[in-house]
Amino acid sequence: MTIELNEDYAARVYAGVLGKLIGVYLGRPVEGWPYDEIRSRFGVVDHYVNDDLGIPLIVADDDISGTLAFGRSVEDARGADITPALVGETWLNYIIEDRTILWWGGYGRSTEHTAFLNLKRGVPAPQSGSIAHNGSTLAEQIGAQIFSDAFAMMVPGDPDQAVAMTAAAASVSHDGVAVESAGFLAAMRAAAFEERGLDRLIELGRGYVTDARLLRIIDSVVERVGATDDWREVRDWVDHHYGYAVYPGPCHALSNIAMSLAALRLGGDDFRTVVAVASSVGFDTDSNAGTVGALTGIRLGLDAFAAVPDLRTPVADRAIVVSADGGESVTDAAREARRIVDAARTQRGMPPMPRRARFDFSLPGAVHGFESCPYLPDAVVTEAVNRNYSTGPAALELRVGAGEQAAVSAPVFLDPRDAMSNFSTLASPTLYPTDTITATVSAGASMRVFLFAVYQDGDTVHIERGPLSSVDAGETRLDWEIPVAGALIPFRVGVAAIAEPGAGSTLLLHGMDWSGAPRRFQQEGILLDSIWDTKPQALAPWVSSARNFEADFATTYSVSHPERGGVATIGSREWVDYSVRSTLVFSLHDGAGLVVRARGHRSFAGAVFAAGEVRLVDQNGPERRTLASRSFPARLDRRYDVELRCFGPHLALLVDGELLLTAETPRTLGGGGGFLIDSGTMSADGLTVERIASL
Repeated sequence: MTIELNEDYAARVYAGVLGKLIGVYLGRPVEGWPYDEIRSRFGVVDHYVNDDLGIPLIVADDDISGTLAFGRSVEDARGADITPALVGETWLNYIIEDRTILWWGGYGRSTEHTAFLNLKRGVPAPQSGSIAHNGSTLAEQIGAQIFSDAFAMMVPGDPDQAVAMTAAAASVSHDGVAVESAGFLAAMRAAAFEERGLDRLIELGRGYVTDARLLRIIDSVVERVGATDDWREVRDWVDHHYGYAVYPGPCHALSNIAMSLAALRLGGDDFRTVVAVASSVGFDTDSNAGTVGALTGIRLGLDAFAAVPDLRTPVADRAIVVSADGGESVTDAAREARRIVDAARTQRGMPPMPRRARFDFSLPGAVHGFESCPYLPDAVVTEAVNRNYSTGPAALELRVGAGEQAAVSAPVFLDPRDAMSNFSTLASPTLYPTDTITATVSAGASMRVFLFAVYQDGDTVHIERGPLSSVDAGETRLDWEIPVAGALIPFRVGVAAIAEPGAGSTLLLHGMDWSGAPRRFQQEGILLDSIWDTKPQALAPWVSSARNFEADFATTYSVSHPERGGVATIGSREWVDYSVRSTLVFSLHDGAGLVVRARGHRSFAGAVFAAGEVRLVDQNGPERRTLASRSFPARLDRRYDVELRCFGPHLALLVDGELLLTAETPRTLGGGGGFLIDSGTMSADGLTVERIASL
């Protein structure tokens, strides 16, 4: 039976992504803790304990970033077969060395770090993760089974294809029983779109296993563990027979598959028990809780969360996916579910769904990160609810008391409340000054409504408000251009409603959207306050794979990288037709210039000055193809005003106001813009990004 890729399917994918996020956020604060310490401090981790530890709930985590970023290989492949080599290229495009997605624990110590360096040094996948190349201990650690949820969700009801895609992706970094463990779970996930029974899913997944060690674990856990068992006794039994002391290495796949399978059987159809057991037993708490949370979400659908509003509501769908595609980092479960649905359609040779508003609230209960805004003065605490889960419309509902002001907002960049120092969190904003946002609202009774944006200004915040509009039962469209506030960039956007003094009312936010590049976004001048302040706040929106991307004391930026392919970008996939302009000062280098439409740091169009000429290029993975070139003996330390324009399939390069080159490019999809440096250094004075309507 072929599952229709309709709204029911999208809701199940959404449930799978949401289950993954909740599981990771539940287990992350106690990751690496000894079991006895978890037990003595919290007893059972069946609620979020981050506040007790003074850390944020919404964090960047390898289990989330790897799952969702590596799944984009299907999106980027546009219908091509998913091979280890293709997924390996996804790694090289989206991972920034030593900074994003992976545990950078060292070559020969961290499985994924080792595989990445193998890829970088020219060892292709699947050799990059093979036992033959890395040894069995490294190749069979956990990792494969926690990065593969998205692939199975793209092929609902087709466990054969789920196992094949997962094996291709997993073999970039793993081999042996680690890949089989990932395939076992992938088969269960794909089949769970049709089959609800856990025992039947386990038996189906078992059919894809050949390794005797994994077969023994599956059979013994099924025989030993039932829903009525004492989970602590089960935990001790798993630890004794299959714990980390039994297998080589720091975090073996078999130990974690045994505990994950036990958590599934102990919890059954009770989502809280499933993820709480996985979060409370030690082992790899966030990975295992995310694994079982995703499977349970797919299997039971959104009904899985009906009894756990205390787990779903605080998350508010929010996610951070750190990668070199910085404009896609600040995201949410509903948005990621939609892109998985589109990837599934691509796999079947179908076009993607028509573009939706960024916040459209169409999936049951989805809130897209909206919550009562903690930053707007005089706004009362309110609850952001999407009542389409029951009988209401697909809209966010705010209840406002008589004479009160209520406000909700959603993140469009990294919220300073979520800052953590122990994990590298890179992102570019999704919304910029001079972008125009459109919101559609209605009210139960007449209210005054305005849009607003929240900017970080050092240790404080700055609020910009749109005009007040009267709103009643009819749908009203609000358009507002995000104001320029010096060098500040908004990190939240929201809507506020003021009820009349005589009676309260309800505001419905039906949707909010923006698209295209900003009308005119600019950074200029010297960004640092002293020569020691090389990372001022103005650099926060940039995502750099260049080893040294810093504020300069003579120009706005310094871009330096000791190898080929140092890229620094800002912007998002919404940027389609636009220009990037900067004054470039070339120093020692093999190549330097500007990039546009970057989707990762090995996928962009660019203008490169090198070896006495200038070239318009298209970078696609390791290949940098020249589209047009001409002689241009650039002088060191001279200032050149360089502008690169992209419009449809056309590129145009201007230097000091003179049109030097034009070319046709296959790259017409949107992406960020910025700088490129090959083995050397370039200074750049200012950056201007402008939306254009033609070349």
